[in-house]
Amino acid sequence: MPKPLIAIVGRPNVGKSMLFNKITGKRLSIVEDTPGVTRDRLYSSSDWNGREFDIVDTGGIEPESAKLAASMVDVPSEMLKFMREQALLAIDLADVIILVCDVTTGVTAADDEVATMLLRSKKPIVLAVNKCDSTGATNPDIYEFYSLGLGDPIAVSAVHGHGTGDLLDVCVKNFPPRDESEDEDDRVSVAIIGKPNSGKSSLLNRILGETRVIVSDIAGTTRDAVDARFENDTGKYLFIDTAGIRRRSRVDDRIEKYSVLRAEMAIERADVCLIMIDAIEGVTEQDTKVAGLAHEAGRASIIVVNKWDLVEKDGKTMDHMRKEVMRDLSYMTYAPIVFISAKTGQRVDRLFELINFVNAQAAMRITTGALNGVLADAQARMQPPTDKGRRLKIYYMTQVGIRPPTFVCFCNDAELFHFSYQRYLENQIRSVYGLEGTPVRMVIRQKGDQ
Repeated sequence: MPKPLIAIVGRPNVGKSMLFNKITGKRLSIVEDTPGVTRDRLYSSSDWNGREFDIVDTGGIEPESAKLAASMVDVPSEMLKFMREQALLAIDLADVIILVCDVTTGVTAADDEVATMLLRSKKPIVLAVNKCDSTGATNPDIYEFYSLGLGDPIAVSAVHGHGTGDLLDVCVKNFPPRDESEDEDDRVSVAIIGKPNSGKSSLLNRILGETRVIVSDIAGTTRDAVDARFENDTGKYLFIDTAGIRRRSRVDDRIEKYSVLRAEMAIERADVCLIMIDAIEGVTEQDTKVAGLAHEAGRASIIVVNKWDLVEKDGKTMDHMRKEVMRDLSYMTYAPIVFISAKTGQRVDRLFELINFVNAQAAMRITTGALNGVLADAQARMQPPTDKGRRLKIYYMTQVGIRPPTFVCFCNDAELFHFSYQRYLENQIRSVYGLEGTPVRMVIRQKGDQ
């Protein structure tokens, strides 16, 4: 049984995302004083009084889209429909719903219509009246919210955290009975990264078999890094769909800057990165930069060439494309390449075996004795370099870390340990142990160094 799920809903710009961040204790959801910033469902985990739960932030629900369009001139009408659908999905999945209202505006017609819609769900509803930022006496304006018919309103301040404890107390009382299987199990965290419109959200929707994230040809549709849990016969996964990473020179919108930062943070918390490449465009300069982020972070990676169904093919098309990818991403030739179509599902199932494989490779540990056997053979094949009559001596090698596999080499003179010889030793280790799909780190220590 999964952990209980709380959905935070309400009309736009009442402080849902700020409350989500306050409850989770993380700045996961973008907060900006602009309606329509949150578009997809954004999940995280938290706990209260010993009870763990999942919580989901949603885009604003506005029953009359014409009214919403007037206040959200930069959000296409198609997007408004998608945002509403995402919020309704969250309501359908939730065990408890928090309806967030704004004390500064009072009860609006939109609040009343959203409350009526939630009552039809037959789910426990907790009414949070936000922006009650002052302490002391209760703001008398809160009593107006009894008219929504949702019981006692709880005064909260998402900015300062006032009232969030009382809010969570009520939520926990409405949770289903505890199940011992609620404890979170180990999952492989997989970040789906790439430039805008490379098919990241389409791939996640294909994997999940539902419209979990909004898919549109409009660049910048996905803004937050969106988490989705999934399991099948091959294992249990946490997929993280990220905003498309644009060139820094083109990131001039404050919200988009936050989105790029969220994508980079998603890479940091991932075990495996799926680097999405558009098969029609091939590897672009921006693709090399995106892949470089995963490489520099030391993450196991798979290069996913998407939209393969749109490519005109002959018997050599895949081989030619593979060579082009390896040439343009020459710094990560260790990463396997898979050709898929998120639209048709072609080869998508193969991703799970590859994810498990590269994740295991990144966590591989090699004993010091075995490593030094490889080192001795490598030095016998190719003598260490010399400079002005002084030869490099490598005393021994040991592994000091995983994700990525990290090796320390102790030698007589670090300056003699040329990069090309480090690469040679790395290739020798890979030839014996594989380490496919993961970068390798070599740390050089000179005798006498601490």
